[in-house]
Amino acid sequence: MTFLDTDIKFLKGVGEKKGKLLGDELEISTFADLLYTFPYRYVDTSRFYKIAEFTGEMPSVQVLGQFINFTTEGEGVKKRLKATFSDGSRFMEIVWFTKIEFFKGAYKPGQYYILFGKPTQFRDVWQMAHPEVNSYDASKPPTGFRGIYSIPDKLRKRGHSTRLLSDLVKNLFENAKIREVQDTLPAEVISKYNLMPLLESLYNLHFPQSPDKLKKARERMKFEELFYLQLHILRFSRERGRRIKGHVFPRIGEFFNNYYNNYIPFELTGAQKRVLREIRNDMRTGRQMNRLLQGDVGSGKTMVAFMTMLMAIDNGFQAAIMAPTEILATQHYETIKGWSEKIGLRVELLTGSTRVKARREIHQGLLDGSINIIVGTHALIEDNVQFKSLGLTVIDEQHRFGVAQRAKMWKKSEVAPHVLVMTATPIPRTLAMTVYGDLEVSVIDELPPGRKPIQTYLRFDNDRTEVYRLINRELQAGRQIYIVYPLVKENEKLDLKSVETGLERIRGIFPNVKVCMVHGKMKPSEKDCQMELFVSGEARILVATTVIEVGVNVPNASVMLIENAERFGLSQLHQLRGRVGRGAEHSYCILMSKNNIGGDTRKRLGIMTDTTDGFLISEADMKMRGPGDMEGTQQSGIAFNLKVANLATDGQILNIARQTAIEILNAHPEFIETPAEGKDNYSGGELKLSMESVMKIRKELHLRFSKKYDWSQIS
Repeated sequence: MTFLDTDIKFLKGVGEKKGKLLGDELEISTFADLLYTFPYRYVDTSRFYKIAEFTGEMPSVQVLGQFINFTTEGEGVKKRLKATFSDGSRFMEIVWFTKIEFFKGAYKPGQYYILFGKPTQFRDVWQMAHPEVNSYDASKPPTGFRGIYSIPDKLRKRGHSTRLLSDLVKNLFENAKIREVQDTLPAEVISKYNLMPLLESLYNLHFPQSPDKLKKARERMKFEELFYLQLHILRFSRERGRRIKGHVFPRIGEFFNNYYNNYIPFELTGAQKRVLREIRNDMRTGRQMNRLLQGDVGSGKTMVAFMTMLMAIDNGFQAAIMAPTEILATQHYETIKGWSEKIGLRVELLTGSTRVKARREIHQGLLDGSINIIVGTHALIEDNVQFKSLGLTVIDEQHRFGVAQRAKMWKKSEVAPHVLVMTATPIPRTLAMTVYGDLEVSVIDELPPGRKPIQTYLRFDNDRTEVYRLINRELQAGRQIYIVYPLVKENEKLDLKSVETGLERIRGIFPNVKVCMVHGKMKPSEKDCQMELFVSGEARILVATTVIEVGVNVPNASVMLIENAERFGLSQLHQLRGRVGRGAEHSYCILMSKNNIGGDTRKRLGIMTDTTDGFLISEADMKMRGPGDMEGTQQSGIAFNLKVANLATDGQILNIARQTAIEILNAHPEFIETPAEGKDNYSGGELKLSMESVMKIRKELHLRFSKKYDWSQIS
């Protein structure tokens, strides 16, 4: 057992009782847990705020002043101690709910104290509850920075402040054995990037010696976290690449060339051509392609997928495309069938609604190879669906499928089919490199020429007359309308609009128009029936929840009205907006919000009105909400466990960390369990390590990632 593995109860100032409390409340059970529990912010200890400067959104601040008096109020569990505190010009209240007699005798009126706490306003009076209180010595004014730790209420009510962890970490650094702690990064990496040593970094994260040293300490720890995360992901990606062989598609043949030269309905964009070259290179290697195709709504992902299917067919294989809903699968089928008929290919659709006789014919066609392309839903992964020679699987909106479901498609062939995963949810590059680290990523980052941009407006409740006038104008022109609500039913506790009341309201405003409704609590058959009314054009207005976020293609729809837009994330708003703008006419997205939204919310919605670039929006969304909130990340199975690094803001460090991991893997294939057949051909240079450094990395990888993940699955 190492020094850092020591039980926290053996640290000076802890003991059995406090050790249990630290473990239960803060998950600090060892010296290492304490050392890696970092402050969440830092304050300049020489800066004192005046009560007159307080605002409602301030974090914890320092105030210098004197207690004027103390009074006890209430009885029993409602008993509390109140004090009046003055900074020399204004007054505020200090409140304690526990240890009342102790605090009443601890501080003397007339003496100067430094209070540290979060100011809150109660009945026009500023308060601090259970602040940290320290004596002030004018001859030794505080200087420098101090870290502020997150302390749960249970510890605060027992009289502990953020000082608790600060004092314990100080005790830990005073123990001589801490100098035995070895650096966790190889000496070659520390030297190459001039990184601060581990112990110095840890000390400065807890007790910053200067702003510059704090910055360097944070950069070092961010690099370390991201380096090991990338090394872990990439080594399993290479392991997977060596272990899972793929079909070799050596040629571009008759079907691809015939369609491309004679029948393609529009000129491919430069981005589409670039992605097809990347896919072509993948499928010639003899390793299974495992590629993520990102592209904004309307960027032409389906055409890229179809051209990829033609590559498979030209090499004697079949292709499958799996979609998460029957509606989306049907739309793909109709599109792909129309393209395929021109060059004599057979395409079929298999869903849960496919009748028994048709299902038998499809099963036979897949087995004898007469079906070239199959489009379907989860029905494709059923055990009785077998192929003659499945060479390519395309999965649309893959985050809607579980890992086990996707993996079943690979078992339809003795040699794993190539996999192309598509998503219209723009994913920030830093997140894609981590969540989808074991996939190659292709991006279609331009729209086909001639598409009219969607005009997006932020409107408020007092603008409804204007909004309904726009909707009526579009209805008169023969267009269709989406109206999205955040709730299915009214909720007294939430001042939000719902689909059910919205349906009646819209029918009343537009009595001569057929209105249909879709939400997630409806039975699938009922939902599909309502959707078909809108897709066919029989219904002109669809009121819905976000179930229509993905996969509904109605080119005639020209208005997307989103109620309570302030309740949705930017990426979700962008996905909803993508339901319109699919035809040749001008389209509109109206973000309806309450009149009294705050500045941050107004700024967030303003991003939607300023740009239609999904990648800019996804970057802004991640910076505002954090990477853990981004849709689709939870399904990946990766526990980021990042204490210092932030995927939203540390893209530059992530790039360097990833490149370093690549260089080490290039130089040391021994990190990968499966022996290579011949020399690996991974570009990016090499970083040769000593045997000591190799062992250090092995040990650290085991400590950080001892939990097993099945990295042979698509993330």
